[in-house]
Amino acid sequence: MATLHALNIPDELYQQLQQLAEAENSSIDAQVITILQNALQKPKTQETEEEKRKNVLKLLEESSRRRRLNPADFGLPDSTELIREDRNR
Repeated sequence: MATLHALNIPDELYQQLQQLAEAENSSIDAQVITILQNALQKPKTQETEEEKRKNVLKLLEESSRRRRLNPADFGLPDSTELIREDRNR
């Protein structure tokens, strides 16, 4: 097993590590190893710019394929008529 020496850890961070280790009934070394393992095993949740662009394009395609709903189909008045009525008051 390789040895890793961390130097110049801020006091507040070290105290938090101590408290966490005590709460978990483990040593500081074991706690650091656990934290590192958890951090490295998590899947990356941040999307790249290219993935974001693909998602936006996908959403645009889906929205363009959707059928536009006519309020009259649901027995609702046309908003244009309502605006005209309101303006004529």
